Amino acid sequence: MSKISFEDIGAVTATFAADEGVEGGQVVKVTGNGTVGPCAAGDAFCGVALEPRKSAAAVQVKGFVTVSCTGDLALGWTTLAADGQGGVKAAASGGVTVLVVSAGSGSAVVCL
Repeated sequence: MSKISFEDIGAVTATFAADEGVEGGQVVKVTGNGTVGPCAAGDAFCGVALEPRKSAAAVQVKGFVTVSCTGDLALGWTTLAADGQGGVKAAASGGVTVLVVSAGSGSAVVCL
């Protein structure tokens, strides 16, 4: 167990209309004016959805957040894209540059 926690530091959330299929904890993309939806593999994401309610979702768009990940992620500033399963994966291009401060066991802590 780590004695260091980044949880919620600098968190900024915004409320969006949510397309069908948006679930809490998954990375999402902007799909229309003020609307977010699930990401396909390789998509650039805008943030992480919190629990959606009544066709709306709070989306964390800045700050430290824990995300699920596929494969190994490099620590430090790196480019990530959606993995198509609600999480992220390393991307050579076309993704989002974030600060990865912890990674392993299928999850990572990133600063959006």
